[in-house]
Amino acid sequence: MHNEKPDPNFYKVTDKDILFEDNHLIAVYKKAGWIVQVDDTNDPSLDEMVKTYIAEKYNKPNGAFLGVVHRLDRPVSGVILFAKTSKALDRINKMFKEREMHKTYWAVVRQKPSMMEGNLVHWLVKNPKKNITTAYNTEVKGSQRAELNFKVLGFLNDYYLIEVDPITGRPHQIRAQLATLGSPIVGDNKYGYPRGSRKKSICLHARKLEFIHPVKQEPVKVFAPLPKDGFWDKFEDFKGS
Repeated sequence: MHNEKPDPNFYKVTDKDILFEDNHLIAVYKKAGWIVQVDDTNDPSLDEMVKTYIAEKYNKPNGAFLGVVHRLDRPVSGVILFAKTSKALDRINKMFKEREMHKTYWAVVRQKPSMMEGNLVHWLVKNPKKNITTAYNTEVKGSQRAELNFKVLGFLNDYYLIEVDPITGRPHQIRAQLATLGSPIVGDNKYGYPRGSRKKSICLHARKLEFIHPVKQEPVKVFAPLPKDGFWDKFEDFKGS
């Protein structure tokens, strides 16, 4: 339970949160702390906030269709994509399944990784009760294969900025796999960082989505600006791929 009363405007999607929109898709900037779909906290969910935004913007008194195609962990910020039509939802789901959706994340770590770039393959086992994922170097019973590519983009104020391109999309994958390098994400005490963030966020940001539009068949590239929190914004000038 949260003791502090949240700002009522915190749980509201506005025009400035929209990163891309057409008749078929809407990409939204997810703030750290927002949940994508309702969970046992009963906090407002991003999918319901986006439905409300669409219904109000386009005057749809009966509500709006919105399809959830992927998720971001609650303490993670960045771009998240929704489908506005069932046709787009079916096609985007297929694209995610067939790995035709290119996702790029930025992460900040304090400990220098053991490699400056590379490919990581692990087998992950999720503990739903504790909501934590364990990474193994070899396949174990009940595990899922997880793969990502990463490279260190730079160093600033004793912190390293890492660009991550996940090849698979497993729960807590980036968090668990970076921790295996001895480089837990800043603020992520669940995966070995010494202390959590008072803002209930970690320094993992969904920076970019690239894909071919499922209906228009045109390339789409959506960027999410870094959080303006006095820490993340210092990395805005770093150049990723």
